[in-house]
Amino acid sequence: MFCFDNTFSTISEKVIFFELILDNVGEEGQDQEDWKKYITGTDLLDMKLEDILESINSVKARLSRSVQIQTLLKAFEARDRNIQESNFDRVNFWSMVNLGVMVVVSAVQVYMLKSLFEDKRKSRT
Repeated sequence: MFCFDNTFSTISEKVIFFELILDNVGEEGQDQEDWKKYITGTDLLDMKLEDILESINSVKARLSRSVQIQTLLKAFEARDRNIQESNFDRVNFWSMVNLGVMVVVSAVQVYMLKSLFEDKRKSRT
């Protein structure tokens, strides 16, 4: 039975959050029959018990769909992360190759410049 009372201050509205945990989720037929024996005076309520059950089942279906979507998004994220790490390793490898080539080219250029200014004539002193 749920009772949300607003008799303390009927002028202002209150927002109420509550959590309903269903332990016996697999036994749907028996649960609905168990709920029906507690129905008393539902003519005075704005919502019937069947409406509440329908809302709960709707929320449950949407939550299971959300879990499926989150699982799918986690799989996409794992795949994208693996691709990103592979690309990172590939970029690092080719950057090191490029750095090695630049060092070799600079050494060759220094050698070539030295050889241009080297005096090849043999002078006798």
